[in-house]
Amino acid sequence: MKRGDVYWAVLAPRSGSEQRGSRPVVVVSHDGFNQAPNWNSVIVVPISTSASQARRRPTVVPLAKGTASLKSESIALCHQVTTLDRAKLQKLVGSLPGPQLSEIDSALRAALDLS
Repeated sequence: MKRGDVYWAVLAPRSGSEQRGSRPVVVVSHDGFNQAPNWNSVIVVPISTSASQARRRPTVVPLAKGTASLKSESIALCHQVTTLDRAKLQKLVGSLPGPQLSEIDSALRAALDLS
């Protein structure tokens, strides 16, 4: 598992406006954590196809159909960054190319007010 990998994950239980159900997520945690054998958590950004979520710039990143083998036009929801147990990651879908991962970095900086 590495930063930028896209997995299908189970986002449950959740509440309110949090993304839920089985959906793709992008791994954004540091590879030092991702590859540590005794580290059971991973930090991810959920991916959605919601048109209403797509308008939430600058904290969303559009992902074209086919990017990381995604089957639909999608968006990475960086304002919903979350931590999951690795057991919730089900299947590796693909990996984001460098330019999209850089866009996610920028959107995370905006969502978290990081300089």
